[in-house]
Amino acid sequence: MGYGWGMGLAGWIFMALFWIVVIGLIVWAVIALLPGARTTGGRAGHEGPREILDRRFALGEIDAEQYRRAREELDAARADRR
Repeated sequence: MGYGWGMGLAGWIFMALFWIVVIGLIVWAVIALLPGARTTGGRAGHEGPREILDRRFALGEIDAEQYRRAREELDAARADRR
């Protein structure tokens, strides 16, 4: 009667690997559920003025006339910088 000591080295290794995987999954789940964890386009969530304008128009926050006017202003501002 080994009183639980009959697990051997392989049993200890598998038990350690099991807990490493469980802890890793918990850490991954917490990070994945945190706000801001997702990135867009590989740019760490940074949107330029044009992307913001396009997104607002696509969501219906601004109408076509406001979109056209803002787009012209952005293009003019970009031309002034050159």
